[in-house]
Amino acid sequence: MENKTCLVTGGAGFIGCAISSRLADRFDRVVAVDNLHPQIHPRAERPVALDPRVEFMVRDVTNPDHWSEILNFIQPHVVVHLAAETGTGQSLTEATRHASVNVVGTTLMLDALSQYQIFPEAILLTSSRAVYGEGAWRRRDGEGTIYPGQRTRAQLERGEWDFPGLQPMPFTAGVTEPRPTSVYGATKLAQEYVLGAWCLSFNVKPIILRLQNVYGPGQSLINPYTGIVSLFCRLAREGKSIPVYEDGAIVRDFVFIDDVAAAIDRALAHSSHLPLGRIPYDVGSGEPVTIAEVADWISKRYGASSPHVNGAFRYGDVRHAACTIERTVKDLGWAPAWSLYRGLEALVEWIEVQLQPK
Repeated sequence: MENKTCLVTGGAGFIGCAISSRLADRFDRVVAVDNLHPQIHPRAERPVALDPRVEFMVRDVTNPDHWSEILNFIQPHVVVHLAAETGTGQSLTEATRHASVNVVGTTLMLDALSQYQIFPEAILLTSSRAVYGEGAWRRRDGEGTIYPGQRTRAQLERGEWDFPGLQPMPFTAGVTEPRPTSVYGATKLAQEYVLGAWCLSFNVKPIILRLQNVYGPGQSLINPYTGIVSLFCRLAREGKSIPVYEDGAIVRDFVFIDDVAAAIDRALAHSSHLPLGRIPYDVGSGEPVTIAEVADWISKRYGASSPHVNGAFRYGDVRHAACTIERTVKDLGWAPAWSLYRGLEALVEWIEVQLQPK
């Protein structure tokens, strides 16, 4: 792209830093904005991992005055909207915080763009697999599919992890109905709908990527609500037995950070050819794995005590979360390049470097 500018919200975060060099290669000017929240950033300073070609502003998407400052500084041709609160469990007790950032932060951005009469060519939103909730489950007797919804408190307390007579199905955007079971998931789905309505009204192309569980080098090591993979690594590194929730058979689709960065890059590269509609793209490995399997590999890698199933659970969490990626591969010309265990090894090596005495 020539003479093109890109604005990245939440640009100092895990994904923002990972995509910064690709964006700097693709656009003539890239500006990242981030509020450097202390839950993620131990020091309120520009991250070292952010490409030096990217301009950086400390601003908050929930502050309307900051949006005026941002849009006086850059008039973007493309917006990559990463800014979000992401803790599934945390969102149950800090719902206002999640709604403020994820929903109101998005509406403030759109209001500011309207006020300044800036209508980008595209806005790319990183959404979440959490919008699906438990998704669709197939009846084991072959009599169709149903949406079982959120597991109840009583069900979880009885240790009834699955839905009797049902078999989980992978998520597929445009096929699987989004029915979030967490406050976080509900705010991300609201983000999708708000963005889609605004974009299609002003002829701006909405690109929505529903990310599975992202992991890899660069992930926060201080955020208590960060991904479980880095948490497992920290525990095993200390020789501790990794606690595995429920019965260990929780299923997730872990996608490596470099594959996510590549998916965002390909989506931007193909933006002019993508349909104007709002059908999202699923971004994952396409390979479901149980939490117990991941914990076992990490424990063995560190020579730590074997994981232990503790029967604990989180309200609003889902039992099975994995996706199909065929449409994403076809439309974006993208495919995941990292296997899970290659990615885990890269994460372990990065953590060792980060935790070495300075």
